[in-house]
Amino acid sequence: MQAAALLHLLQLSSPSLPVGAYSYSQGLEAALQSGLVSDPASARRWIVDALHQVMARFEAPVLWRLLKAFSARDGDAVAHWNEQFIAARDTAELRAETIQMGYSLTKLVESLELGDAPLLALLQQQDEVPFPTALAFAAVALDVPHQETLLGMLFSWAENQVLVCVKSVPLGQVAGQRLLLSLRGELELAAASASTIGDAELCNWCPSLSLLSMRHEVQYSRLYRS
Repeated sequence: MQAAALLHLLQLSSPSLPVGAYSYSQGLEAALQSGLVSDPASARRWIVDALHQVMARFEAPVLWRLLKAFSARDGDAVAHWNEQFIAARDTAELRAETIQMGYSLTKLVESLELGDAPLLALLQQQDEVPFPTALAFAAVALDVPHQETLLGMLFSWAENQVLVCVKSVPLGQVAGQRLLLSLRGELELAAASASTIGDAELCNWCPSLSLLSMRHEVQYSRLYRS
């Protein structure tokens, strides 16, 4: 990667990116509440399962397609995958999460004046913008390579999951970093799969996660919004 592209990727993947990712656990808090996650081993198992069963089979492949669509200035493809991603959110919390993060990132890229007018128009034409759509736009506007964008998104997701575990299992800081380091090979596999999976293979079917997300919506005491 060119130095400029690497720096842009680091900025897009940073936990300081003001999109509110830290306020969501994506069902992990409900898993903690129910006892499914209670120690480093179960935390790693949860993250790896979610990575390969959800992120690598739907979230990341849709991001890959949005990256291709924005690069080609293909408005129909952008609109199609934007709608597909929103439609695949199967709980109110998960839908609200991606729309809020997408809205925040859209406002940020507009304020930073990223991208040329035709590219920005593709983003602004969407009625609602989920996070992968806004991220794909930002990556293309900043000339970040597609494969590296996938890795950056997956690492950022995994880092947030680990931080939830550090705060809520709880895990120590060293244990959290050990867990994050152990995910390198899994993240590489997920990114490679996401860039090659066919449209007919896309699937976000994970009923246990959906049920945990719905439980979280009525959970009495909680720190996270999903």
